[in-house]
This record gives sequence, structure tokens and C-alpha cells, in this order.
Amino acid sequence: MPLTARRPWLTIALWFLLLAAAVPLLGQVTNHLGSGGFSAPHSQAAKADATVGHLVQPASVPTTLITGLSPSRLSSLAATAAMPAGWLHRLGARSEVLVPGQDQTVAKRFLALTRQQGAVLTAVNANTLGNAVSHQAIQAFKASTVVAVPALLILLLLVFGAVLPALLPLVTAGAGTVLTLAIVAIVERYVPLSVYLLQIVSFLALGVGVDYALFVATRFRAQLEAGAEVGDAVATAMRTSGRSVLFSGLAVALALAALVLGGTAYWRGMALGGAVAVGAVLLVTHTLLPALLRLMGRRASLGRIRFAMPEWRLWRILAHWATSRPQLALTLGLLVLAVPAVAAPALRASMPANVAAMLPASSPLAKAQAIEQQVRGAGEIAPFIVALTLRQDVTSPAAWLTVGRVTDKLRSLRGVAQVSSPSGRLSPQLLAASAAQTGSPLRAFISGPHTVDLFVTPASGPDSQATRHLLSRMQTGLRRVEGAKVAIGGQVAAVQEFNTYLASRLPAMAVAVVLVALVVLWLATGSLLQALLGVLLNALVTLSTAGILVTVIERGAFGLTPEPLNLAVAPLVFVMLFGLSMDYEVILLHRIQERLRHGDAPRHAATHAVATTGGMITGAGLIMVAVVAALLVSPFEILQTLAIGLVSAVLLDTLVVRTFLVPAAVTLLGRHAFWPRPHHA
Repeated sequence: MPLTARRPWLTIALWFLLLAAAVPLLGQVTNHLGSGGFSAPHSQAAKADATVGHLVQPASVPTTLITGLSPSRLSSLAATAAMPAGWLHRLGARSEVLVPGQDQTVAKRFLALTRQQGAVLTAVNANTLGNAVSHQAIQAFKASTVVAVPALLILLLLVFGAVLPALLPLVTAGAGTVLTLAIVAIVERYVPLSVYLLQIVSFLALGVGVDYALFVATRFRAQLEAGAEVGDAVATAMRTSGRSVLFSGLAVALALAALVLGGTAYWRGMALGGAVAVGAVLLVTHTLLPALLRLMGRRASLGRIRFAMPEWRLWRILAHWATSRPQLALTLGLLVLAVPAVAAPALRASMPANVAAMLPASSPLAKAQAIEQQVRGAGEIAPFIVALTLRQDVTSPAAWLTVGRVTDKLRSLRGVAQVSSPSGRLSPQLLAASAAQTGSPLRAFISGPHTVDLFVTPASGPDSQATRHLLSRMQTGLRRVEGAKVAIGGQVAAVQEFNTYLASRLPAMAVAVVLVALVVLWLATGSLLQALLGVLLNALVTLSTAGILVTVIERGAFGLTPEPLNLAVAPLVFVMLFGLSMDYEVILLHRIQERLRHGDAPRHAATHAVATTGGMITGAGLIMVAVVAALLVSPFEILQTLAIGLVSAVLLDTLVVRTFLVPAAVTLLGRHAFWPRPHHA
């Protein structure tokens, strides 16, 4: 029996103190989370963007969202400030958008008047949009939690068939979640973490925490019903299901840790947060859970209800069918996976360049930016930065000749709406003389002794194909410039380099995840053949899930608006799929091996394993589905995609792979099913 089960009250007291220390940190968990982290390290775009910080930018009034005053009051204030009424654009009953013209003094006077009248002013820029994304993500987390918990309670009652043990996974999962968020609150002070981490890590801790407690507690109750003493039942449950959970948790944690190979701050945060979440749950499962089981003892059936899912005869019927007709079961199962997988090759994933695209369509800030694009031009919100590192000093006329050549080249490109450059206004000699003066207006373009920044406004929006084509033409046309080195930055260039960088890292991430699954399954079962089969079946589920995402997200099935898959979530879906599927695989294979050690034939062992674990595994899968599906209430496409992908993957894994394909394969392979380990070992 585990030490924590021998000293249950001491264990619970220590956990109480740990959680009491962790709870105050929960209020700080959102303080340092950001919406960034989507830039490739050491990229040319990052170098170009860094130069802008050295420019002396003239003070200007940005596009501003004004809320809290009626349209008539705003019109009156505009007249008082002598501001053209055409600068104001109606957004709602008490909100309008100011898109100022050239006269900055008038715009500032108008905004000062609105502020005096109690209006709330919000600049529409990348910072405020990013903050809005963070805020909306936190609100979505709270809303999805409200949805998830009641669904969890109902499913737990169906799976456990008794009230008291149904509460047990919520206690352990809750402890794991609190500990996880407390650790995140500490780590985020020193490591940049994404706001999207909050929902993903919380629901991961909740989902696997409930699953692991379910597996162990179900085995504990089965031992009690078989007549074992409480202490012996705890020991057996931890030796069998606890061992399976340990391997499963290691698989999930290591698979998520492989995300660090994404090489960016976003992926490092996901890898760290995911591994911490699973590690915290494993700690709870192997310390607090045995203590609670020991204290609960034979009250494990208190509040028993009828129609518990594991007791349904359905699992025995399905198990018998799959093992008595293994060829048919295998064929039908593979066909179910193959049908959606046909669409998988069409999968295309990328990050949106427009931050507002991450906000719900109803967001006032997103609407305000859309109005700005209508007034000023679609590309106005995301200009390109062309940073020229010149061979000569900016006080040399030769340097400005080079700037002039580059400016002319940029203005000649198709798809350019405007190029902001000092070239053409004055001669190279006068520009060089002006650059040498303190307080020169050229300081709005000069970011260093040898560096000049130009700003290119595309005619199309940041996520338009035409803008990406313009970027390609700029990169090709400015690849070799006599007298200067060129770096192109801006939102579109940064996102394009992030997409390219991550695409180059995906093969390494995929190989790492597959190796983790292979090694963990091999260690867990002692069978190389089962490890290879597990990886192969996971790969098939991955292809099927990819096909479902293509159909639902990219092609807009079920009335959804077609849009590209978000590159920030697509790899996460498949990594979590490989990790989470290990839960069900290890539990099922360990139960088959137990029966083999008792002398059962492979077919009978597979039948018994599915019949006895089918309800539990399916229930665990449905619990995970309920937890993840709660993300669908989120207005964020990135989280909705994650929910659709993981729900599809878990259902395919539990209902098709574990129910039909695994028992059919074990039956067909017979005594070689666990090669090289003898089937009776």
C-alpha cells in the first residue's frame, strides 16, 4: 500500500496546506499573460520592427473608439471643436469611431471635450486589440467553466453509478487544476506565456485529472466488490491502474513537452504549461487520491444509482462481436477512419496577420478597425516597414541616392497604395544636410547613423492573398540593393516568417511526439509490436481528425464561415491527441495482459478487457469531450478549432479504435500480439 494511503490524514493535511498557499496565486494568474509570442526568433521582420523604436514619431491622434455619449452629443462637441462631422462614424447607440484627418489639433481638441463629458476613449491599435484578446480569452474561460462543470457532474454519475465516488475525481482534478494555475502564476513572471494557455492548461488538468481518478477509483471499487480489504484494494488499484495512469501521464507530458521544438515563445509556453498541468495531476493521483480512497473505504458505493455506464451489457456485446468477427471489425473500423481522412491532404494552416481577426465579430474594437479600413484603405492598419542599412552615413548624399532608388522601386510595385519616404521631396544633398541637423523632421525616418525606415501601405488588407503576393514581390525586388541591406518588417511580414519558421519545425515536433508514444507504449507493455500498432492507429486517427477540421473549418460545413486553420492550434490538436490517446491505450492493453497472465487465450482476454473497461474508457472519453467541448462557447476561432479537433479525435479513439480495432488486432495476432513478450508473461 502506498505510504500516503497508510497515513491518509497526514497526506490530506499536507495537501490542504499546499492548496491554501496556492489559492492566493490564482488571482494573479492573468496578470502577466499576453496575446503575443507569434514571432520567429532572429527573423528579418523582427530586426526591421526593432528599428522603429528608435524613430522620433510625431504625435498624432489614432483612430479612436468613443463610448458613453449619444450621437447627438458627439455631433454637438464636434461642432464646438470645429471638427468635420465626416470624421465620426456611427458604431452603436452610444458608441462612435473617430477616424481623424490631417488636422491633429482639431482632433485633439474634440477628444479633450469628449473626455470632459465622461466619454471612454480607446485607441484602436495593436496594443489595445491585443489587450482585448487577452480580456476576451479570460471571459471565455469563465464562461466555458460554467458550462463544463454541470456536464461533468452528470457524466461522472453515469460512469460511477454512485454519488460519493462521483465527487472524488472532481476533488482530485480540482486540486490538480489549482496547483497548475498557481505554478503558471509564478512562472509567467519570468517566462512570457500566452493568454490562450489559461483555458488549454486548465481544461487539460481538469480532463486528465478526472480521467486518472476515474481509472484508479473504478479499479478500487472493483476490488472491494470482489471481497478485498480496503488497504489491499488501494494497493491493487495503484499497482494496476495507478501504474497505467503513470505511463499515460508520462506520455501526455512528454508529448506536450515536444511543443518546445516549435521554437517560439508561444510554443514554449504551451509545452511548459501542458507538462506542468499533467505533472500536477500525476502528483495528486499518486498521493492525495490513495489517501482519499483509504478513508472512503466501503462507502465507495454510497448514493448508488441505476444505469451506470460500465454496467451496460453493450460493452460485452460489442467486445464479443469485435473478437468473434475480427476481420470485419477491423475492416469497418478502418473504413470509418478512412472516410474523413480523405480530406486531410487539403489541410492548410496559417496565422492571421490581423490581430482583430482573433476577436469575435461582435467586438466593438474589431468593428472600429473595420471602419478605419473602409475610410483609410484596407492596408492602412498593417503597413510594411522597409529598414535600409546603408553603406554610407545618412549625412552623405550617396546614402539618399540609395534611398531614392529603393523608394522608386517600391512605388512601382503592383499592390502598393502609398510609400512614406523623404526621398523625392528634397535633393540628396539637402536631405544629407537636413539629416545632420538636431531635431530634423527626417528623424521620423532615420533610426540610426546608417539606417533609414520606409513605410509601405498595401492596397489590400493584412490577411489578403494580394498582400502576401506584394510581400513576395518586395522580397524579390529588394533582395540585392546596391549600397544597402534591406529587412522587411510589419505585421504581415512577421506572421509570414512565423508561418514559414513553424512549418520548418513541424517535422521535428511530429517525430518527437511519435517517438514519445512509441517508447512509452513499449515500456508500458513490453511489446514493440503493440507500440508500433498504437502509433499507427494514432496516426490514422490524426488523419481522420485533420480531415474533419478541413471539412468543418476550412470548407465551412454546418453553416460555419470557411476560414484557414489557425497554425497556432493545429499542431496542438495533434500533439494532445497522441498524448491523450495513450490513456485509453495503456489501460486497455494492461487489462488484456492481466487476463493473459491468468491463462486466458488472446481472444478471451481481449473480450474480457473491452467488456470490463469499455464503459470506463468510453465514459472517460465522454468526460474529456464534455470538458473540451465547453470551449465551443468561446468566441475565439483558435479555441473553437481546438475543441472541434479534440472532440473528434477522442470520439474516434474511444468508440472506434479501443472498442473495435485494438481487440480485433489482438485476436488476429493471437499469441504474437505482444511480441516479443510471451503472451502469458
